[in-house]
Amino acid sequence: MNEQIIARHWLAIIAPKAAPAITTSTVLILARIWNANGAEHSIGNAVLMTALSLAAAAAGVCASIGQTGDSVIAGTAFAASGGLALAGVAGYADGLSLPLLLWVLATAMAYGLAARYWRTDRREHLAHERQTSARREEHAHIERVEALRAGAQIEVARTGAAYAEQLAQALITRAVLPGFDPAVLETAGLPQLSSANEREAR
Repeated sequence: MNEQIIARHWLAIIAPKAAPAITTSTVLILARIWNANGAEHSIGNAVLMTALSLAAAAAGVCASIGQTGDSVIAGTAFAASGGLALAGVAGYADGLSLPLLLWVLATAMAYGLAARYWRTDRREHLAHERQTSARREEHAHIERVEALRAGAQIEVARTGAAYAEQLAQALITRAVLPGFDPAVLETAGLPQLSSANEREAR
């Protein structure tokens, strides 16, 4: 069983690894654009971003401690909270050093959290590949055994048919010879041959 080999594009391989850095960089860039357009030292904008960040964090806490405990929703809410906090600080601060520091910390935390999921995904992928390979080997072994068994049965049937044909030919040839006695064959353990009268009666 041959499978089609699909080569993934290098962008498809790199994109998941670059996603945390791209996300935090995008937030930082947009926050600095927002800063240049009047968010610097704006109390109202800072209060808004703080409220949104706290609301997202509260949603993450509720999602994580709820009855269902959905980790995807909780992770998304916490990521949104961190992104809003980064955007608020980057938009409010007048310098670039604090936003860059927060960007580095946020990127490092994002990669730390993502690495955990990547390891889990890698383990599951390897386990799936092992199970698939084991099933393939088992099926290939069963196919080989069945092919050998079928080949042996065909060979036995072919040999039996050839033997029966040779025996019938030998009996026919022997029957036309002078002095042929069917009783001798019967005493030798061969099947009894019907006489000419019995064949005619049939």
